[in-house]
Amino acid sequence: MATRRSSSSFTIPPAAATGQAPAPPLIGALLRVSFEAVRSRMLERLHEHGFTDLQPAHLNVFQYPGPQNATPSELAARLGITKQALNYLLGELERLGYLERAPHADDLRSKRIVVTERGSAAIRVIRDAVAEVEAEWTTRLGEKRFGQLREALLELNASA
Repeated sequence: MATRRSSSSFTIPPAAATGQAPAPPLIGALLRVSFEAVRSRMLERLHEHGFTDLQPAHLNVFQYPGPQNATPSELAARLGITKQALNYLLGELERLGYLERAPHADDLRSKRIVVTERGSAAIRVIRDAVAEVEAEWTTRLGEKRFGQLREALLELNASA
């Protein structure tokens, strides 16, 4: 069945055009929605604790296992972003007092990232926010099912 175009040149998927229920979401969408719920909670808690200058893009730099002692090149590769994009974020976070770029002990041409006390405090708030979400999901799913979800994700991540 072909898709149909509306007058605003928006493509309507076949299921929507025929009034059929959309296909159930695939795992990527399910993971994205859950991930966005966690990110939203992190930002909410950070802002409640006075870290109002942090924005969603900054959270990428702090994601597990964190930037401490990584070089910008290593961190950019781990995050899957360009060095230029990462350097922009690092510059903002440095200006805001969350981290510093210090000389690398083994390579004088390179820098390493050092998380400041302010950055460490923000990371603690982030971890507490994620722990909150985990506790809520454990209550909703039950300890056994949440444990199975966690184990399955650990297994998948180990093979990725």
